[in-house]
Amino acid sequence: MAAAILDEATDEDHDPYEGKNPAAVELGRLGGQKGGRARAAKLTPKQRSEIAKKAAAARWAAVSEEP
Repeated sequence: MAAAILDEATDEDHDPYEGKNPAAVELGRLGGQKGGRARAAKLTPKQRSEIAKKAAAARWAAVSEEP
């Protein structure tokens, strides 16, 4: 039984899109791929700077919390 579970868990032939509409999957990926660029194009330089500062602070906070 354990071997069957292991084989199923490590199955390399598994398709993550199995049972999904391929056209819908492609549309979802397309929107996700251009979303960040479209958002960045709408931001002012000051807004982008604020977002970057907040992200850097979060990264450094995570580093300082490690033991």
